Order: sequence, then C-alpha cells, then structure tokens
Amino acid sequence: MLPGWIDEVGEPVLAATQASTLREVKGDLLREWGSSEVWRLSYGLRSVIVKRGSDAQTGEAAAYERFVVPLGLPAPKLIHHAAADNAVLLVLADVGRANLEQEPLAEGFLASAGILASIRSQPVQGESEFTGEDLAELVSRVDAIGPDLAAKVIATVVPALDRLHHETPAAVVHGDFVPKNLVTDGHRWTAVDWPLAYLAPHLSDLYTLVRDAVAVGHEAGPIVAYYIELSGADEDLVRRQVAVGGICFIVRALAWIVTEGQRVVPSSKDWIGSLVAELDEQVGEWR
Repeated sequence: MLPGWIDEVGEPVLAATQASTLREVKGDLLREWGSSEVWRLSYGLRSVIVKRGSDAQTGEAAAYERFVVPLGLPAPKLIHHAAADNAVLLVLADVGRANLEQEPLAEGFLASAGILASIRSQPVQGESEFTGEDLAELVSRVDAIGPDLAAKVIATVVPALDRLHHETPAAVVHGDFVPKNLVTDGHRWTAVDWPLAYLAPHLSDLYTLVRDAVAVGHEAGPIVAYYIELSGADEDLVRRQVAVGGICFIVRALAWIVTEGQRVVPSSKDWIGSLVAELDEQVGEWR
C-alpha cells in the first residue's frame, strides 16, 4: 500500500507513468528513514522515483534549483516538487535499478570519477559555503572529537582549507558521493540524492569515492588518476583537496549525527566511534 502523502504528487506521477489512477501503480519502498522516504512507482515499463524529505533532506529541491538544473549536472531529471507538512516531495526520473554499492566494479568507480570531474568542471556563481572558520566551529562543537584531536584539526587542516580558498574556486560538492548514491541503468551512471550539496574548494566527494573503492578491494591510484586526467587539474592540488575534503566530510558527518542524525536515524549514534577513529587516522597522515 502506498503512503497517503503520495496523493499530493499524484498528478505528475500519473502523467509520467501514464497510469489512469494511483491504484494501478505498483509501489516499491526503496528507503525509509526518519527524515527520508523513497519509492519507485511503476506502471508497465514506465517508472518514477518519489521522495519525501524532512529536516536536512528538504534541501534537495533547492539544490536542483541552484545547481543541478542551471549547470546541467548528471542527476535525475526533476519532474515535480511540492511542499507538504514541513517536508519536500519530489518526483524524479528513474535513472536505473542498480547502484555502485550493489555492483562495486572497478568500471563503476572509474565512471563515477568521471561524473565527479563533470560536476566539478562547472563554473558556479557564489562564494564557498564551508570555510576554515566553519570547520573550526564544527570541530569545537562536536564533543566526541575530543580536545586534543580538535586542536590538531584546527592547527593543521583549518589553515590548509583556507589556503585552498586562495588557490582554486569553489565548485559544487555533492556532499554524499558514496556508492549507494551512484546509479546506473546499464549504460550511463548518474549521481542521485542531492540535498546536502553546497559550494567549497575541497574534494570530499573524491575522498568518499576512493575510500569506498578501497574498502571493496580496488586501488585508489587509478581512480584519482582518471579524475585528474578528465579534470585537467594539478595533481598536487587534487591530492590536497582530497586530504582536506576527507576531514571536512568526517567532521560534517559527525556534526549531523549529534544535531539531527540520532533523532531521525537512531542507529547513527553507532557511527560516531568509527568516524572519530577515521578522523584521527586522516589527521595523523596529514602532511
């Protein structure tokens, strides 16, 4: 049975699937968290993705308006969006049924590096939305990081992030560039789930892509090299962007858990220890 909120987007769903009524539509629940519910609705061979997002997930419609649509980024087409009950409802094109988490092949990671190079190559208007000052503020606010590790981040990574702001322009950061959000239809790869997108000069997206590739047994080198080849970026700059970006990603993830995650995804509290250990490792490798 479909949830009642889908009635709010019934008209665009019927137009996209060409079903006569929602009773004819088959619904498959793809994800259900406290702040996000995602369904695939299909009628015959036609299907769409319908999402309901609250809290931080409400930012996806704005991300489409600011970045995805005007820059032509490799994301699902936004068919319709609406606001209802402190949430955002989205109807999106269905871009495939397999993601990189389900099929973690080397070719998929390389294709995703290509997607990222395309995203980062688009010039954008606006200033960075995550500066060294922002990083320092988050680090000091997350008690789990601890004073010693926080002091190391502030002393070493904050100046490095500020330096990046002088060396390279801010570009779009997807914010959750991980295998579950990289989808293929068998021919083309697409980045989905954009509510956390923002502007910054670091490369946290390449950090998460490489980290997850290594976790399933792939080498980091070819992925980074392919990104550098396609983007035409300086190798030293990219490696510093990735190093800084990884720490930014971890700190932002920890801040989300302590401010929102534990409420909407209770199990997220179990991620804190491993994220702090990852942060400690990355700071320890800092050059």
